[in-house]
Amino acid sequence: MNRLMIADLQRMWRQGIAISLLLGCGIALFVMTNSSMLSLAKTRQQYYQDYRFGELFTALVRAPNSLADKVAAVPGVQEVQTRIVRDVLLDIPEMVEPASCRLVSIDTAAVNPMNGIHLLLGRFPSDDQRSEVIVSELFAHGHGFQPGDSLTCIMGGRKQKLQIVGIGMSPEYVYVVQPGMLITDDRRFGVVWMPRRQMAAAFNMEGAFNNLSIDLLPKANVDEVIFQVDRLTKRYGGTGAYDREDQISHRRVADEMSQMKTFAFVTPSIFLAVSAFLFNIVFTRLITQQTEQIATLRAFGYRPREIGWHYVQMVILLVVVATIFGWVVGLRLSWWMTSEYIKFFRFPTVDHQFAVTHAVGAVAIGAGAALIGTYAAIRKAIRLQPAEAMRPAAPKDYRGLIAERTGLSKLMTPVGRMVVRRLETNRLATTLSVLGMSLAVAVLVLGSYMRNTIDFVIEFQFEKSQRQDVMLTFVDTLSAASLHDVAHLPGVFAVEPYRTVPVRLRNKTRTRRVGLMGLDTNPDLYRILNDQQQPVSFPVHDGLTVSQKMAELLDAKLGDEIWIDILDRRQPSYRFQIAEVFGNFTDPSAYVNRQQLHALLGEGEQFSGAFLSVDSDAIQDLYAEVKQMPTVAGVVDKNAAEASFRDTVASSTSLMRIVNAVFSGLIALGVIYNCAIIILAERARDLATLRVMGFRRREVSYVLLSELAVITLVSIPIGIPIGYGLSYVATLALDTETHRFPLVIERSTYSYAAIVIVAAASLSALYVRRMLNSLDLVAVLKVKE
Repeated sequence: MNRLMIADLQRMWRQGIAISLLLGCGIALFVMTNSSMLSLAKTRQQYYQDYRFGELFTALVRAPNSLADKVAAVPGVQEVQTRIVRDVLLDIPEMVEPASCRLVSIDTAAVNPMNGIHLLLGRFPSDDQRSEVIVSELFAHGHGFQPGDSLTCIMGGRKQKLQIVGIGMSPEYVYVVQPGMLITDDRRFGVVWMPRRQMAAAFNMEGAFNNLSIDLLPKANVDEVIFQVDRLTKRYGGTGAYDREDQISHRRVADEMSQMKTFAFVTPSIFLAVSAFLFNIVFTRLITQQTEQIATLRAFGYRPREIGWHYVQMVILLVVVATIFGWVVGLRLSWWMTSEYIKFFRFPTVDHQFAVTHAVGAVAIGAGAALIGTYAAIRKAIRLQPAEAMRPAAPKDYRGLIAERTGLSKLMTPVGRMVVRRLETNRLATTLSVLGMSLAVAVLVLGSYMRNTIDFVIEFQFEKSQRQDVMLTFVDTLSAASLHDVAHLPGVFAVEPYRTVPVRLRNKTRTRRVGLMGLDTNPDLYRILNDQQQPVSFPVHDGLTVSQKMAELLDAKLGDEIWIDILDRRQPSYRFQIAEVFGNFTDPSAYVNRQQLHALLGEGEQFSGAFLSVDSDAIQDLYAEVKQMPTVAGVVDKNAAEASFRDTVASSTSLMRIVNAVFSGLIALGVIYNCAIIILAERARDLATLRVMGFRRREVSYVLLSELAVITLVSIPIGIPIGYGLSYVATLALDTETHRFPLVIERSTYSYAAIVIVAAASLSALYVRRMLNSLDLVAVLKVKE
């Protein structure tokens, strides 16, 4: 029986390699994604622990240092870190537009401080030397900064030169994003750490702070600590404490890992399902071909379980080959995938992990999928009776076939009738082959649709919604008179001011912190679009407009009333009805009429920033003026933001698209190649008979290749809707708090899938045609007995 198994594997080695390769791809994807996820999780955890990443955070306007002692006395608080944090403009000579940075104070005398800095180059600043700073690694890399270089920024209303003495990173800024931007831009925004004494002097903050980080005791009541901290910081302009889960950098990394976790199960599951399907096709047809062989073995006294074990061993051997391939390739790809992710999420070192549990689980799932796929075939082999198996098959009756009843067969050539009769009389085999190729089409659609989705998001976000050229963010809120100065900047066509204020939205037990933005009644530069891509208006007293994701987080819907806690000095609360819910693809957001927001805050017209429409020929002059304005904290150039978005998203999603494209192509080629080989194996005797009867090679090839062509063409329209369904499931699975993707599939994607399938079928056909030309007619026509 062992020699028989070896002989069977030698005969079907091509098919065995193909299905082992597909199963191995599923295992490799499982190992790759889970090992990468485990590596990033371990690395992040160790980084947070080594450099003492804070657990609670809050921002204030200005508070005395004595407040820190009161916060430290709150039950559950282990340590408090007070800092000064300010966003400022930078004047970098090689950049036309202003860059900006977040200045963060550091205590140079502290040993192992919270939110510590990992120094990559240079040294820490000295309090004795004026204006020495450490620059975040990615910002330094974006400009080629090295220790010894300098920066010019506006601090406290005047320009000041900062001397770079070190380049580092912090767990607080694993992912750095500028306010108003969708994603990180390493050239236009970075983090700069500066000794506290120098920052306090520049911003008139001696003996005071405006940012608080808190480390908690084990098993501390987080909600109670937040309540007490908010109570203490309220009079100093506290904007509400929040835990690590709401910290921007951590949340972005957590969402990315959540998407990776989804990817770790969705895509491998598809590969394993296709592999199980192929195992079923191959072994069903193998056992059908070996019916007489099984009957002979039974006649010689072999028991059913021995025959069943014979085929199970074949399956196990193929699974072992797939496991070795999957583990080796998966581990190697996990190193590559992790290295790609740390280009965006910076860690001092990477702790590469091999997800042993997941790898063993992948093998168990793969073996289970293979055995499930072959169960019916093996069960058939065990139950086969010798007398029944040795009985010759009854002649097939073609009179009931559709082609015969409709009279279409009379219009066909003899070879054409052979193809149609073969497909109709073997309906189960034909159906399985069509379904297998349809799954290949579906996986190709799944692996390619993301490009269409990203293009749609870019067009929606940067061309239809955000129509401004420049967005300005002010250091502090400015009066209506300041808008006159902004409107007279060089090249400005139109100005739309906005007001933002930190708020807490509440609905029953659900809460969410967000920056509530006040817009004009009918904004033209910064528009919110509904599901029909029509602009949303903001009439006074009309209610609150929230994104779909915000509504989901609050478990609220259109028409519901929710509470708004305004997190300024007075911290009033108001009850608002949700007047509009719109779909967006970025962070959860909320909007209200600007005049209404002014009334809620009890203020006149005060602006947090402005959206500008600018003449492109005057943009350089405008930036030159803005660089001299101490009231401006940040500048966002929409065109630069769009270019950065394209580059960053293309890079961050390229590895997923590459992996999907490669493995999808392998599925397509593997499925079609298996179908072609199986058809050749089943029809070898018939085709050899035709050759002996005088048919030319071209005519005999036509019989085989026509059958493959029909199966391929039928599978394409079936596979496209399956691909749409898989893409829909993937879209739902990739929905996180900070990123959402609409389901957009262009015709070009369907065309691409069809072209790849036809190309794979053509390659398989050429290979099978070559095998057909070298067919040993004598060996094939020998009587098996």
